[in-house]
Amino acid sequence: MSVRTRPDLSLLPPYVPGRSVPGAIKLASNEVSAGPLPSVVRAIADAATSVNRYPDSGSGALVERLSGKLGVPEEQIAVGCGSVTLCQQLVQATCGEGDEVLFPWRSFEAYPIITQVVGATQRRVPLTSGHGLDLDAMAEAITPSTRLVFVCNPNNPTGTAVRTEEVERFVERVPDDVLVVLDEAYKEFVDDPHVPDGVELAKAHWSRGRDNVAVLRTFSKAYGLAGLRVGYAVGSPEVADALRKVYVPFGVNALAQVAAIASLDAEPELLERCRGLVVERGRVRAELLAAGYEVPETQANFVWLPLGERTAAFNEHCLDRKVVVRAFAGDGARVTIGSPEENEAFLAAARSFER
Repeated sequence: MSVRTRPDLSLLPPYVPGRSVPGAIKLASNEVSAGPLPSVVRAIADAATSVNRYPDSGSGALVERLSGKLGVPEEQIAVGCGSVTLCQQLVQATCGEGDEVLFPWRSFEAYPIITQVVGATQRRVPLTSGHGLDLDAMAEAITPSTRLVFVCNPNNPTGTAVRTEEVERFVERVPDDVLVVLDEAYKEFVDDPHVPDGVELAKAHWSRGRDNVAVLRTFSKAYGLAGLRVGYAVGSPEVADALRKVYVPFGVNALAQVAAIASLDAEPELLERCRGLVVERGRVRAELLAAGYEVPETQANFVWLPLGERTAAFNEHCLDRKVVVRAFAGDGARVTIGSPEENEAFLAAARSFER
């Protein structure tokens, strides 16, 4: 007799992480090439002597630091194993069978997976012709069954960002009982002053009595802690409390908590590094445009090449030249901005690709 599992799991698409190829340059997972700062590495090493003890299940010290940094009461912050786990917890906390989760597409590829795992129904809204989020179409797609809407800003994998007035207008159109989640995994790389700070935008809505806006951020990208899995959500006290009810106890390990706090201590240095990456991002995009590629304006730490049916060939071409990019078959390739030397290797591969 075979163990019975949910029949719908056979239809569940697997999450496909960026590939790692020995000896190749990896520009597939939006990691920062430089890694954590030396002060953060030292903090991790010091904390390693205490891993025989369970971590603080509520990440109290980290929540306290984030509260001071963001100007938000501690009761409105929940910490999780990266923002992707918090995405799943939010769906678990808001949706049951028959409820809908709405999101743009293409966007973060975990959205449809976690929606199906929870047993909710997904509703995808196509991007604009410029590869950006179509917030007007998303507002029109909301139904009485919609419980949660993901707004990835900047959007992964296209890097495009929606501006403050667009987000404000969208939130005003969303019913009060539908949670809008601003997924800001790449917030630290934004240099357009017209792209909103989600926490500040949420505060304004909370002050007007609308508590249906929450924000997700992570230490995986700009802070260089992708391997330790720590992120956080900021929302109303009710949303944060609901997240804590569906979390896995002790999910955020002790080293991750220490590393996140040490990263906040070193934040000025980390943000200076982000500014350098933004300059390099502009250079890479300009070189690709000069080479004849379509590359939408990006506010993240990657560029998007909408290559359509040529995506697979481009991916193989780059692999042959020891550069690993993230290919989305039939749509395009997402390429992380690495060090100048890594970017040069990618640009050389891109220039030699016959389209």
